[in-house]
Amino acid sequence: MSRPRLANAAARRLFLARHLLSDPPQGPAKGAALLKLIHDLGFVQLDSINTVARAHDLILFARRPRYRPAALKRLYEKDRALFEHWTHDAAVIPMEFYPQWHLRRTRDAAKLLGRWKDWQRHDFEAQMQSVLAQVRAEGSVTSSDVGRDEPRSSGGWWQWHPSKTALEYLWRSGALAVTGREGFRKRYDLTERAVPAVLHDPANAPDTGQTIDWCCDQALARLGFATAGELAAFWAHISPAEARGWCAAEQAAGRLEEIDIEAADGSLRPAFVRPGWAEDPALTREPPKRLRVLSPFDPALRDRKRAARLFGFDYRIEVFVPEAQRTYGYYVFPLLQGDRLVGRVDMKAHRDADELRITALWPERGIRWGKGRQVAFEAEVHRLLPLAGVSQVCFADNWLRDPV
Repeated sequence: MSRPRLANAAARRLFLARHLLSDPPQGPAKGAALLKLIHDLGFVQLDSINTVARAHDLILFARRPRYRPAALKRLYEKDRALFEHWTHDAAVIPMEFYPQWHLRRTRDAAKLLGRWKDWQRHDFEAQMQSVLAQVRAEGSVTSSDVGRDEPRSSGGWWQWHPSKTALEYLWRSGALAVTGREGFRKRYDLTERAVPAVLHDPANAPDTGQTIDWCCDQALARLGFATAGELAAFWAHISPAEARGWCAAEQAAGRLEEIDIEAADGSLRPAFVRPGWAEDPALTREPPKRLRVLSPFDPALRDRKRAARLFGFDYRIEVFVPEAQRTYGYYVFPLLQGDRLVGRVDMKAHRDADELRITALWPERGIRWGKGRQVAFEAEVHRLLPLAGVSQVCFADNWLRDPV
């Protein structure tokens, strides 16, 4: 028997709805409203690159243009409504999810000890008790406050001194929590001082089976449709094999169906959905035509292969590509309009000159960059100015390029 099929246009609409990109970008963007937005996304990835705005700020701004970074800082550092840990990368996560990270912390504790000894080539384990004692006695610390007599490497961002490595390990394994950032430097404190006892008490932690169920169920709710591998990758807590086992059990119980998702090129790929998927109103709801600048780390684009299949949008970040070998630019922003990714733009805030400089824009193949789209683009980059910290937009010569 052939599987039901979800057409590409409908799949894009459902996917964008789950990523909160099918509603008009408006509404309150602080306090409880901002926390709900992050809850509905699941988490927001943190990244330090600030060519226009940092990734976490642009992710939230794309959905709520009234958003300003101070609102996230307050929610995280003062209200303690968020905690920081890892999914596929560092992220801020609703505090209510903290118990669901127990399995991740336990697995990280076992996995990272040997891996980081080989990676950093020093005995950070010997520093853990002294680092813990210092935090307990002095309160929250940054990496510059610990191991002051240890040599600092000039080898780059990821070359840690032993006490910095101990801080990171104690955070990843659960003894410490990150309570905020100064610039982009983490501040660490004892978990018992930063997280409510009911949430960090191991006695209240879900077991492995409960965590697998939560991870897969909550990932599927935020994706709309997914393979087992995509469910495992969403939070990055569990293995693909554990997700496959969950899918098989849910399917056998009648709580999961397998359908074919049509890709942008017309090919079909199976994915799991919840029963009743065909009546989801998101399938027929057209996203607004307003053009939005997305972060390269936007959750809708985080899985590059999925973005290529679903939208025909082949994207890779070229930060680590030598300049002469880049196809587009150092940090290029995707452009979303309606349910299509219509282009990408290389731009940067030159704060010393008080301008957002548009260096190049490449429409996608098949996209006509006419007057209406140009007006929509200019309106969006002007909305970005307060977030970028500049007051004017400047277009370089020959900024509009041919599709690649």
